[in-house]
Amino acid sequence: MEYGIFGILVLIADIYALVKTWESGASTGAKLLWTVVILLLPVLGVILWLLLGPKAG
Repeated sequence: MEYGIFGILVLIADIYALVKTWESGASTGAKLLWTVVILLLPVLGVILWLLLGPKAG
């Protein structure tokens, strides 16, 4: 059961990161790159996005 809850939390974090990435002022190429990273590496991708990703603007 705890893996299911963890999976839901990762999914929510991924969706949030994707939405915020596409709302950012970054270039389209950067947005596409972050989208691929987040989708291919769900947990690590979100952590990297939090630390290095495009900022709102």
